[in-house]
Amino acid sequence: MTKTSHIALNTLYTIIIVCTFVVLSYFGRVFYQLPLEDRYYHPYYEWLKPSGLIGHGLGIAGTLLIVIGIFGYMARKRMRVLSDFGVLKYWLEFHIFLCTWGAIMVLFHTSFKFGGIISIGFWSMVIVWASGVIGRYIYLQIPRTIEGRELSLKELTDLKDDLDIELSNKYGVDFSKLKTDRYSIIKKQLLAENISQTDLLKIKRLIKKQLALSRRIKRLDRMKKLFNYWHVAHLPFALIMLVIMVVHVAVAVYFGYVWIY
Repeated sequence: MTKTSHIALNTLYTIIIVCTFVVLSYFGRVFYQLPLEDRYYHPYYEWLKPSGLIGHGLGIAGTLLIVIGIFGYMARKRMRVLSDFGVLKYWLEFHIFLCTWGAIMVLFHTSFKFGGIISIGFWSMVIVWASGVIGRYIYLQIPRTIEGRELSLKELTDLKDDLDIELSNKYGVDFSKLKTDRYSIIKKQLLAENISQTDLLKIKRLIKKQLALSRRIKRLDRMKKLFNYWHVAHLPFALIMLVIMVVHVAVAVYFGYVWIY
């Protein structure tokens, strides 16, 4: 996937989520603002109540999106047979998209009124979503191959050394000086040596890569530890959410709330 298509795909994810929230908010804005005892008299009550045509449908759709998002990503991450099926980073983004989209639908399914065990499931879902966003940030701070494998400290150091050699051999730039000299001064020095604008842009790009690699090497261990701690917080709440979701669905079916069926 090219950088442009990747940006376009993430933009599409954002548009879908925002449009879903805006449309549902606009359609039911009056209904959701009413006290619980007054909603029965609203003309959209039979549609938007949790067991209504739209409300119940949102609950089913949201639950399916969350389940697909969770178990799809888990399967891609843990099943060797799927290791060549797409880049893990893109699967993570798709996982976050589906779970966010599903969470919005579940929120409107509740009609913003929930209590008891359902409130535990709902707030577990909120915690899982929020920790997922944090986890994605930490995940992206750990350098990986395009297939999603973590790079070792030696591999990162080798990459940094390769950039040092390229800067030194091709352009005569000693990266160690960049730690004390400002880039604007180095730029003047390079221009004084009749470096072309094309080469100057390449040098600037290489310097940025070198600085980014240096920062990542320094915080590699810290980010790996944070990622391990993140799993401790994320997974239990995900399990609580799934268990309560299963119980809720089973109870709803037992009492005959089977949507259009």
